[in-house]
Amino acid sequence: MNIDKKELQYYEKLAGKSIKSSVIDPTLYEKYEVKKGLRDINGVGVVAGLTEIGEVIGHEYVCGEMLSVPGRLKYRGIDIKDIVNNFLSEDRYGFEEVMYLLLFGNLPSQKTMDRFNELLSKCRMLPESFIRENILTVPSKDMMNTLARGVLTLYSYDDECDDISIPNVVRQCIQLIACFPLLAVYGYQAYLHFHRHESLTIHNPLYGASTAENFLHMLRPDSKFTKLEAKLLDLALVLHAEHGGGNNSSFITHVATSSDTDTYSVIAAALGSLKGPRHGGSNYQVVRMIEEIKENVSDWKDEEAISAYLTDILDKKAFDRTGFIYGIGHAVYSISDPRAEILKHYASLLADEKGLGDEFQLYSKIEKLAPRVIEKNRTMYKGVSVNVDFYSGLVYKMLNIPMELITPLFAVARIVGWSAHRLEELANDGKIIRPAYKSVAPHREYVKIEDRPEEEDV
Repeated sequence: MNIDKKELQYYEKLAGKSIKSSVIDPTLYEKYEVKKGLRDINGVGVVAGLTEIGEVIGHEYVCGEMLSVPGRLKYRGIDIKDIVNNFLSEDRYGFEEVMYLLLFGNLPSQKTMDRFNELLSKCRMLPESFIRENILTVPSKDMMNTLARGVLTLYSYDDECDDISIPNVVRQCIQLIACFPLLAVYGYQAYLHFHRHESLTIHNPLYGASTAENFLHMLRPDSKFTKLEAKLLDLALVLHAEHGGGNNSSFITHVATSSDTDTYSVIAAALGSLKGPRHGGSNYQVVRMIEEIKENVSDWKDEEAISAYLTDILDKKAFDRTGFIYGIGHAVYSISDPRAEILKHYASLLADEKGLGDEFQLYSKIEKLAPRVIEKNRTMYKGVSVNVDFYSGLVYKMLNIPMELITPLFAVARIVGWSAHRLEELANDGKIIRPAYKSVAPHREYVKIEDRPEEEDV
């Protein structure tokens, strides 16, 4: 939409009024014991539900005292490190196995895994003419927008779109999980063609290939990739598939599901949450942030210069002026994020293969220095360490994943967790989720329109 200068000024004035009427005295949160962000001051989340899908552990209680511990992540009670170590030691891809585990609660036998993979392959297709009529006709510059729009459009192609019975929702979720890579990659190819005037390349998915293999095959014009590249992308998908019910997008999945809305609306809502730079958009911001550091710090081994620039970022003098050092810190983990530890090890292998050892060392230095800078300049209630977004951004860069697809790749993985949480919410027949908000607005009387004073600023 085109907006003239006068209209823009009017919007700016309205925005000022909105801010003035919306800002709440921060001391009132303490007065009324409001857990802002549904978290205590020490970072512990308010318990809003129960789940058997994922567990995030960042502290333990010893003799009634909360102690920070090295982070752990469990899928259906199984430690993520055990899952990763086993499928990698057997030289297998793990994402599809993790899908089955999260959705259905148990590790599949080989026969069950083969049948499930066959089902996924059959579901890796979009309705006839969908690409031409929906992806190519209205290409977007933002792939998360493309994903959300694609999901909502698929509602119209489903004869049982509003049926929220468990069998139907299982079908919908599996089909969406299988189609997400297609929606993301085809949306990106349309963007390249229509917005950057490059050749249009559309590859059909490979029957029987893994999600990671198919993503690289469909993305690259020559469809070529190495085994290490596919294995590392598969590993990233495994580590992003689930993170407990308390993360923002999974919580939104529970909230929306509790209203008995349809699957497509729920997944679109989760995508809207994941798009935000404080959630799934963080790995995209990590790459951009470190590119800026590389441009402004000439010596990547100079820890003093790196620390000074990190301080500028924290003080809103550099990068996006938000004061966030992206990829550092987590709501639960304080000593370490197990996903970052796993990804860092394998990222170093790919960095060696790609000849990017110096850049990997820069990431390692920032990992060491950023927590020190934050602790020096901020009041801390818990420790900070790198989170999974820090090294996943580097991994995606080394895999030549375009910036526009970094957050959508997160969604390709996390839709598995969202689907599991949707099924769990439906299976337990819970109440609609409706938290309490306390009004702190003063009482006012209604004033008739002829008696209202004119506002000078509007």
